[in-house]
Amino acid sequence: MSTARGARRDPVGRYLSSNAREWRSGSKDGQMAVLAALLLVTVVMFIISLTWYAIMPVTMFILPLLVGGMLLQWWPQASLTGIVLFAATVSSLVYTLDSGWNAARPASLLAVYLAAAILLYSASRTRSGLPAALGEAMLMELRDRLQAQGTVPRLPEGWVSESAMESAGSAKFAGDFLVANLSKDEKYLEMVLVDVCGKGVSAGTQSLQLAGALGGLIGSLPPLGLFAAGNDYLLRQSWDEGFATAVHVLVNLETGGYEVLNAGHPPAMHWKPDEDRWVVSGARGLALGIIDHPEFRGATGVLAPGEALMFYTDGVVETRTLDLAVGIEWLRGAAKIAISHGMDGAPRRILDQTEPGEDDRAVLILHRLPA
Repeated sequence: MSTARGARRDPVGRYLSSNAREWRSGSKDGQMAVLAALLLVTVVMFIISLTWYAIMPVTMFILPLLVGGMLLQWWPQASLTGIVLFAATVSSLVYTLDSGWNAARPASLLAVYLAAAILLYSASRTRSGLPAALGEAMLMELRDRLQAQGTVPRLPEGWVSESAMESAGSAKFAGDFLVANLSKDEKYLEMVLVDVCGKGVSAGTQSLQLAGALGGLIGSLPPLGLFAAGNDYLLRQSWDEGFATAVHVLVNLETGGYEVLNAGHPPAMHWKPDEDRWVVSGARGLALGIIDHPEFRGATGVLAPGEALMFYTDGVVETRTLDLAVGIEWLRGAAKIAISHGMDGAPRRILDQTEPGEDDRAVLILHRLPA
């Protein structure tokens, strides 16, 4: 019996799921499906309003207009608006003929017309041509896909990577992002932590574009070639502030040997438990997107069992009252305290020690477990 009920429900579920996917794709079929549903709701409201006006007064016709404003593009929204306004006007006139004149009723009808005009104007001014909910859904899906490619892959036994990020003002988009790649033989791990000029939403679209560009090249180019390609990409853009800082690390997961490149980014740090301190990397270089053919001075080292590498963005160590040099010294002490409770959760504990400011913040730690 339950199997039969499930089979009967499946076609409905598949139909709704299919229409939801069509709507998220922005296709004409998806828009028409939403328009048909809203027109059906409008017809039902119209019938109820003609029969029981007290239950469905004319102001209730604002509801399908509002939903259409969120879900429909301009032309479907305009079609819906015309039918809704016709239904609202007829309902108001019929009730006036039945019950007599009421000065409040024209005001209610005028409110519906004004709401319709505002929604249509707003839809016509949308640069993407997409309704707010659909545009946000597509943008969030793009963000999720790019963030997925920046997730550090599952590492071989003996290695652990953990990161924590916060955007300025708790926005969903940030100028900081991570791109990572593990070679097919699981011998080499490559990671790039990037900080695009700007903060929060203002840098979000630029970081999405640059993340897509670097994500498609990482693992295919040598480190210097990857930085050169990223530099050329930024120089070709017409952004007002078209530069970014980045730190790149290539680690041999069999030997622990690593190479760090730095493009105007705060220096990486190497945790040495024997010395009980974080050692600042000597890798230096100019930020990407400023000049042609910038020079980079790399740094190499070996991660022994129990040691770790830490990367971070300037939002962690630089504020209005704290310059970069002082901030780096503060971070060495803060990170030492954070890992005293273990490496697990250390990036989050480090961010918890910082003050929420006007810049995006990110911390990444790569740890080689003790033998």
